[in-house]
Amino acid sequence: MQSKKIRIIGGVWRSRLIKVIDAPGLRPTTDRVRETLFNWLGQNLDGLRCLDAFAGAGALGFEAASRRARAVTLVERDKTAFTNLRGNLSDLQSFPADAAIDLVHGDGIGFLKRQANASWDLVFLDPPFDDFAALESSVREAGRVCDGPGGGQIYIETAVGCDLKALNSLIPDWECSKEMTAGQVKALLFQLRRG
Repeated sequence: MQSKKIRIIGGVWRSRLIKVIDAPGLRPTTDRVRETLFNWLGQNLDGLRCLDAFAGAGALGFEAASRRARAVTLVERDKTAFTNLRGNLSDLQSFPADAAIDLVHGDGIGFLKRQANASWDLVFLDPPFDDFAALESSVREAGRVCDGPGGGQIYIETAVGCDLKALNSLIPDWECSKEMTAGQVKALLFQLRRG
């Protein structure tokens, strides 16, 4: 398997590289999409509890840790991808971030189902594009487990043809506050409605 490297865009690990393996179904979030996402979220995620449920190489979770999230959990079920994820964290920790970082080898949906209500502030969902059932299940669970002092946030990365109304119907207490399309990717940020 060949690999390439992508960079962390901001925070304490800015410009550090992480390795991305070439494996079926693994598709790292591009620099452009990550830059837009973290402009939406704000450059400082100070104190947030973040979950990357389909971590792959860890680009989203490590980016959050780099930007001062309090705790970041990255979940990856593929054994080879998880080994790579562990190696990426080891390389980054030569200059540690303040975040408590936890790597979980397991299924992202199963992990979400085991979480308590309102246990996360920010959830990243980037399941394989061809697995709508995984997207649907993970969105429902994220809507249950995500909340925070300023309102929870769920980031969803999906195929460009995905129906936004169908996604929103899975989490009716949430609204899509930001949306962008880049190539074959649709990036969506949902906010919990208050009051």
